[in-house]
Amino acid sequence: MAKKKSSKKGVPWKKITAIVVVIIVCLGGVSAWELYSMIYRSNVGFKADEKYFYIPTGSGFQDVSNALVQQGIIINQTTFDWVSEQKKYKLNVKPGRYLLENGMSNNELVNLLRSGNQEPVMVTFNNVRFKEELAGKVGKFIEADSTEIINLLNSNSFVSKYGFNTTTFLTIFLPNTYEFWWNTSAEQFVERMTTEYKKFWTTERKQKAKILGLSQSEVSILASIVQKETNKTDEKPTVAGVYLNRLKKGMLLQADPTLVYANRDFEARRVLNSHKAIDSPYNTYKYKGLPPGPICLPSIESIDAVLNAKSHNYLYFCAKADNSGYHSFASTYSQHLQNAREFQRELNRRKVYR
Repeated sequence: MAKKKSSKKGVPWKKITAIVVVIIVCLGGVSAWELYSMIYRSNVGFKADEKYFYIPTGSGFQDVSNALVQQGIIINQTTFDWVSEQKKYKLNVKPGRYLLENGMSNNELVNLLRSGNQEPVMVTFNNVRFKEELAGKVGKFIEADSTEIINLLNSNSFVSKYGFNTTTFLTIFLPNTYEFWWNTSAEQFVERMTTEYKKFWTTERKQKAKILGLSQSEVSILASIVQKETNKTDEKPTVAGVYLNRLKKGMLLQADPTLVYANRDFEARRVLNSHKAIDSPYNTYKYKGLPPGPICLPSIESIDAVLNAKSHNYLYFCAKADNSGYHSFASTYSQHLQNAREFQRELNRRKVYR
């Protein structure tokens, strides 16, 4: 009896091949999507739209990666580390202050950090009397801390390189707003300030100082006194003229702001005889000439007021009794006493006794 042929056929090799190809393509698609996601999908997520990220000088890649996690900036550290390795960021860590945008991908984040394209900081300092104040204000904006800055300002060997001593060195700092990179060292900060100082002291300004018979530091020291005497811009050249007249005559400057500085009594609204008793080189009621250093960082406006001081015969001035902030000027001591009594009576009337 003849055998029946089986109705089942073997699976064609073409079909098997097609199935295998589909599987491979699917697997490849999944892998490609995962790879794409690791590189280009968002891995930066924080509450704000923008955030500054600081990389201190000397940081290694692992320091950066861990900081991004600790500060809640990146979502997946593993993918960030992988992309960083592929783009060789691990060998190109650059310190600085970087502005990050929420939703950045690993690719965008690594490109930014690797480029070193950091955001600058604006450093502003004014109303400064002492080196410690300057160091404290600047240290809030740049990587160098206040201790590093003050140590430089107090270093005789360092400041002597610029032709100053530790007391006159403050005169190189001109109150203003300056743009810096955050990762600025104390040395770099001072070097930038000396550059600004040299730019300020033009040939014309140097010539004016020479005509006055003052060094650049002496001009700034006198300007600091003028600044503390009056905040009226139009009056500063007249006040500067009074002090220049006194210096020429060899008179004591008798500048009240220097007493306030010497006594550290910055709340005083009235200078008393007790203030005049202090034995300090800043006591211009006791010692002739300019004090050894500035009593504040004078503004450019105040420095120019000295360089362009008005020529007159006044030797005295006293605050006006009308509380306008302006002063009464006098060429004779008798006239000055009359002006001073009027002002003192007004202080008594207002019960201002110190």
